[in-house]
Amino acid sequence: MSDQDLDEIRQSVRQLCSNYTEDYWLELDRSRGYPTDFVKELTDSGFLTVLIPEEYGGSGLGVREACAVMEEVCRSGAHAGACHAQMYVMGSVLRHGSEQQKKYYLPKIAAGELRLQSFGVTEPTTGTDTTSLKTVAKRDGDSYVINGQKVWISRIEHTDLMVLLARTTPKSEVKKKTDGLSAFLIDVQAAKGNGLTIQPIESMINHHSCELFFDDLRIPADNLLGEEGKGFKVILDGMNAERILIGAECVGDGRYFIDKASAYASDRTVFDRPIGQNQGVQFPIARCYTEVEAASLMVAKAADMFDRGEACGAEANMAKMLSSEASWHAGDVCMQTFGGFAFAKEYHIERKFRETRLYQIAPISTNLILSFVGEHVLKMPRSF
Repeated sequence: MSDQDLDEIRQSVRQLCSNYTEDYWLELDRSRGYPTDFVKELTDSGFLTVLIPEEYGGSGLGVREACAVMEEVCRSGAHAGACHAQMYVMGSVLRHGSEQQKKYYLPKIAAGELRLQSFGVTEPTTGTDTTSLKTVAKRDGDSYVINGQKVWISRIEHTDLMVLLARTTPKSEVKKKTDGLSAFLIDVQAAKGNGLTIQPIESMINHHSCELFFDDLRIPADNLLGEEGKGFKVILDGMNAERILIGAECVGDGRYFIDKASAYASDRTVFDRPIGQNQGVQFPIARCYTEVEAASLMVAKAADMFDRGEACGAEANMAKMLSSEASWHAGDVCMQTFGGFAFAKEYHIERKFRETRLYQIAPISTNLILSFVGEHVLKMPRSF
């Protein structure tokens, strides 16, 4: 797709987002509400299902186009975390689901009849040490029985389906620690009250995160996604897309902050001159602009590699790290530019400031990315 086509996508998303002002998001932040109307319109317009092939009712576009959508959503002042998982979790079904699963689920997701908004991976005692997770799924005839616990699982109260990662073979019995993990499609609505308990977590941002408890949850064996014991690969493909898309969101956040800061610095007059005329105000904003632009190039490279089916773990990780740091720096400079007014909710800066801070921690921390690059790219000894 050409740059002109990408610009047209951005313009269309910008128009849709203009119907949902920053006051809309402020009120949701205050009430801890979910943007049901926004997500529905984004889905009905086809923007949330761009990655689904045309044969299943989607647009059949790539991660590069999906990045354009998510970037513009964030640049508008919205919080893409309310719906972004619909894109990258769906990729796990598309790449690893059986033909029967794809034919059943993908058209319903594309039509907005089903929501696939959650990844069930992180656990309270293992964190980013995914291969040490303790949730288990045991085969019992035509079913699997699941027991365990997950934490920081976002949007689970606002989804119909979840992709869950659990151990089907104990870690002590596999040659590679990434073996013995399996991915499953969970019907959340059917599971609630029948072995799945959901407990919301109150946090600093309105990310709709919860803790999950599995007590003998029984699911059909047909809900296995991909091969038994090969679920780490299923999750990894989704995680690479997730990191690229969140990188694009951070680029959008960064551009939001720069738009706000540069406009305010040009208009705000102190000591008979606009504050943006002062180099101490102007130069930090300009530096943030260069950092965001550079991060955007890394996101584009990673997205192109993903769409070509190339190995892009390093690029996806670097794109996410550089973008999250650029957006956080831009947010900090925007706060400093607005001064005391940055703390007033009516200016919306503090909400976005809180939201963009998340992405230096989730879905993968900066230090884990650096260890990945050090070991797998630079071939240095494993650091942990």
